[in-house]
Amino acid sequence: MKFGALILLGLVACGKDTGVPPALPPAPTPYELVVPAGFPAPAIPPDNPLTIEGIALGERLFADPILSVDSTIACISCHLPAHAFSDPRSFSQGVGGLTSRNSMPLFNLLWSRSFFWDGRAASLEDQALEPVEMPVEMGEDWDRVVAKLERHPEYPALFTRAFGDVPIDRRLVVRAIAQFERTLISAASKYDRWLAGQAEFTPEEERGFVLFHTEEGDCFHCHVAPLFTDNEFHNNGLDLDPPDEGLAALTGKRLDRGKFKTPTLRNVEYTAPYMHDGRFQTLEEVVVHYDSGFHRTALTDPLLLVRPNLDLTPADKRAIVAFLKTLSEPQFQVP
Repeated sequence: MKFGALILLGLVACGKDTGVPPALPPAPTPYELVVPAGFPAPAIPPDNPLTIEGIALGERLFADPILSVDSTIACISCHLPAHAFSDPRSFSQGVGGLTSRNSMPLFNLLWSRSFFWDGRAASLEDQALEPVEMPVEMGEDWDRVVAKLERHPEYPALFTRAFGDVPIDRRLVVRAIAQFERTLISAASKYDRWLAGQAEFTPEEERGFVLFHTEEGDCFHCHVAPLFTDNEFHNNGLDLDPPDEGLAALTGKRLDRGKFKTPTLRNVEYTAPYMHDGRFQTLEEVVVHYDSGFHRTALTDPLLLVRPNLDLTPADKRAIVAFLKTLSEPQFQVP
């Protein structure tokens, strides 16, 4: 009886309020973002600041197939670092089959105003929500994802370090992934070194630069430096009757049929195949398309309709490709 009484007294004592609040987890560490020279100021959501802990968590989630229904597909499965976070296949393999569009590269997203080929997501956080529940991609339910993360031996502590003592939910998952993606910045190519006076173009690369930035090649209107995209939507004459609605699926406007977001040309050497449906395997094919291979219809972008065929010479085409390769940054082609 005496032993039982001691246990009871101990339990009562443990339950007493000592007046000392429980220790709070340490605040996440702010991440110091370095904006490349000449790049515009980035827009970072005030409710999702970059932190070292949030970025590390996002990088782990990005590579973890726990987000998919059968634990076989992760974000990194369709956005491969060796291909500048794009997919070398025309269409990506998900748990439910093949996707209907080529996976876009993931870098310099700090300066994007919309996401997906049709721009249907307004933020990286919104973009990261969709693939998890898409039957063809990850095919999972967000409630089950949260339950798996809560049961995991390490994730609860990682979420606490990144976001504080709050329950794990889908909002925190996509915030972490978005933080990681915002750190993927490419601005150290030969072109950038040339701009800084630290590299020299070959005569062919220099000729390609001139063609690219003048009416002779007419690439610069849509692929605007330093990001080499205008972040707008264009129909570039791929089809007489576009089988993919593109932007029109979002806006309902007939003249938006076949319009897709302009992809960046940075690291384009690593991101084949090209176009929203991966129809072109080489940069040479892309140059031929814009030289004389596009369709002229009422849907085709006026930037293409107002000019005649470029009639580039074989040497001119090689020069444009040579210049495009100066936009490559080897660190985005890691093994």
